[in-house]
Amino acid sequence: MNLAVNIGGIRMKNPVTTGSGTFGFGREYSSFVDLNRLGAVVIKGTTLLPRPGNPTPRIAETPAGMLNAIGLENPGVEAVIEKHLPYLGQFDVPVIVNIAGDTPEDYARLASRLDRAPGVAGLEVNISCPNVKKGGLAFGSDPSSAAEVIREVRAATRLPVIAKLSPNVTSIAAVAEVVAGAGADAVSLINTLLGMVIDVKGKRPVLANVMGGLSGPAVRPVAVRAVWQVYQAVNIPIIGMGGITCAEDALQFIMAGAGAVAVGMANFVNPRATLDVLEGIENYLRDNNIRDIRELIGAAHGSGIRG
Repeated sequence: MNLAVNIGGIRMKNPVTTGSGTFGFGREYSSFVDLNRLGAVVIKGTTLLPRPGNPTPRIAETPAGMLNAIGLENPGVEAVIEKHLPYLGQFDVPVIVNIAGDTPEDYARLASRLDRAPGVAGLEVNISCPNVKKGGLAFGSDPSSAAEVIREVRAATRLPVIAKLSPNVTSIAAVAEVVAGAGADAVSLINTLLGMVIDVKGKRPVLANVMGGLSGPAVRPVAVRAVWQVYQAVNIPIIGMGGITCAEDALQFIMAGAGAVAVGMANFVNPRATLDVLEGIENYLRDNNIRDIRELIGAAHGSGIRG
């Protein structure tokens, strides 16, 4: 069986990767998961300078999911380059760095710095961040702002550029078209849905940040729908994510058009979730006499062999 896929120039031995922010920097899961077996590792969101994140509480359990408002807590790009990339470099797995910023210039500076760093296979650009120059509106909510960020990143790096799209928009397909035109080599979707929980006894929001990002199985139908629509709109690879807990979940995304999938919240429940998903996909191919995973990409549309 051939499980290899090419996501915008990133060659992955199989289509299973990790959702940014749910797998730390890889080290945290290495006692549970052989990182060499994964298609890629996407590390947690990285900014130019260290960030402490939002005040607590910043996680709340919800039916079939969770809300988080971590606030991009991370040690900053220099610490990532000096401490975390060398550790990941000992494994035979592509490393994708998720980047985030307050301005398009922040993204460009991050891309330029990581372009020179050893061990980086690609950049995942988190355009769900607030644009401080435009009153805090998320870059990904405005197609022109999303395109501006991707153009800045594209001009600053030779690395593959993956635009991570927000579902909190009127048309995610329209945003995908814009970022593809701006130079994105691939897209990943979906980022979390905006939500909140209220403590009815305390009569106040549970999260200190009031609102947070909803993830987990509850969002999966929304995410599969988004992948389906984006696959029809653009001709660049898609990494699908949102509530994947098993191989059947992952196969829905692949058949909707995703060339790869990212396991996110499931890692918190089952630290071996990525390998369980991978082994389940292998079993499905074996049981159905499918020789190449690419035969399944977009199969629900009546197509295949695109990843």
